[in-house]
Amino acid sequence: MSKRMVICITGASGAVYGYRLLQVLTSMDFNIDLVVSSSGWVVLKQELDVTKHKILEEFPQVRIIPEKDIASPIASGSRLINYRGVLVTPCSMSTLAHIANGTNQNLIHRVCEVALKERVPLLLLVREAPYSLVHLENMLKVARAGAIVLPASPGFYHRPKSLAEIIDFVVGKVLDSLRIEHNLYRRWKEE
Repeated sequence: MSKRMVICITGASGAVYGYRLLQVLTSMDFNIDLVVSSSGWVVLKQELDVTKHKILEEFPQVRIIPEKDIASPIASGSRLINYRGVLVTPCSMSTLAHIANGTNQNLIHRVCEVALKERVPLLLLVREAPYSLVHLENMLKVARAGAIVLPASPGFYHRPKSLAEIIDFVVGKVLDSLRIEHNLYRRWKEE
């Protein structure tokens, strides 16, 4: 199975999820193509003090693709079919709306549209509360089109002792959805 993944980070709060996925997947030897929206860069800086330079320094194997690069190879179905999946973590409600309605304003929207048409697993880690009717209808649209909609809602049955364990629970659920083995959290009734 392919060890290539696209990770997109948008402007919703919760950039830590995308960043943690970078850490986990690169440690598993995945090749990552990373697309960060302009708002995503702002949130990475605000929430984690992470810049493009820091990502390139920490993850030299990650390829950062500008959000305006519509001619990128990952914008083509003939290339994207070789990827394990496309993860939008976190997924802003604006990005969700573009995906649900097939409007492409940047590479993130285009990659998601291509993933849906090529049946490449697409996971949207939505991060908003509360949901409006528009949000819910857009989630229903993308789910009907084949996307996995995963709210950033941690469980607590594993009795987390730190914020890192709560984050790892959500990241673990992302990996579970793509059937990628991990040990980021203790499963229900697991000793």
